[in-house]
Amino acid sequence: MLINNTNFIRLPLFVKGKVRNVYDLGDQLLIVVTDRISAFDVVFDELIPNKGTVLNSISAFWFDFTKDVIGNHVITTDVSKYPKELSAFKDELQGRSMLVKKVQMLPAECIVRGYLEGSGLKEYQKTGTVCGIKLPSGLKQADKLPEPIFTPSTKESEGHDINVSFEVLCEKIGTEMAQKLKDASLKLYEKASKHAESKGLILADTKFEFGMLDGELVVGDEMFTPDSSRFWARDEYQPGRAQKSFDKQYLREYLENITWDKQPPAPELPQEVIRKTEEKYIEAYERITGKKFQGDKL
Repeated sequence: MLINNTNFIRLPLFVKGKVRNVYDLGDQLLIVVTDRISAFDVVFDELIPNKGTVLNSISAFWFDFTKDVIGNHVITTDVSKYPKELSAFKDELQGRSMLVKKVQMLPAECIVRGYLEGSGLKEYQKTGTVCGIKLPSGLKQADKLPEPIFTPSTKESEGHDINVSFEVLCEKIGTEMAQKLKDASLKLYEKASKHAESKGLILADTKFEFGMLDGELVVGDEMFTPDSSRFWARDEYQPGRAQKSFDKQYLREYLENITWDKQPPAPELPQEVIRKTEEKYIEAYERITGKKFQGDKL
């Protein structure tokens, strides 16, 4: 089933994001991943079938896979173990939700780049740096960097997040905490990259959000999904051009080629674009997890 609004849930709304609706259960939160899609910070009217289930299931996989690196906020994705007041919505929540601990999130997006693409590429082409980090000259689009780099950004409630240097992050949250975020981000990227390579994928870059829980740093929100990461096909990788990707890049490229100023309202998406975007998400799930996608039966 397609899910856009989740008004059927009679619980206090903690936050409504572009894709996720989060509900307050006291010391716990219910995260529901809808089938909404956004691009260039604009949410579209059309829904992408199975997108919510794919994103939720990929995050659940990675949270479990990386729990030896750092703790996370997940309690369960088993709807039968949710509080009883949610039992009436089992069909709607199955596969696309998770019950998590309430975490005091830190005001930073923690980005790791192993390859030169996106906003990092644009900055490099202008200045030869990415978030203040000097890179070798002559790098091309999608080139592998000498080593993964940590390039944080601000976390804005509206509009675009702003890339900042590590020094600015230190000023914002303190040097000790900033270093912890950097170390954890790089370790997570290293472990996930090795797994991705074993599945014929390149993890070009990704972003995390961290928070504090009982005095400990944990990772929350989502992990290594097609909405927060760039995954490329390893067997078709060729620097100097855009890569075959398993994320929203197909949609972004379509939008770049039509007449749209990237301001609301969003243009109507053709059925072919919707279908191909769904296929990209499902293929990402199957390649990352090694499992056949079965929709909300997960």
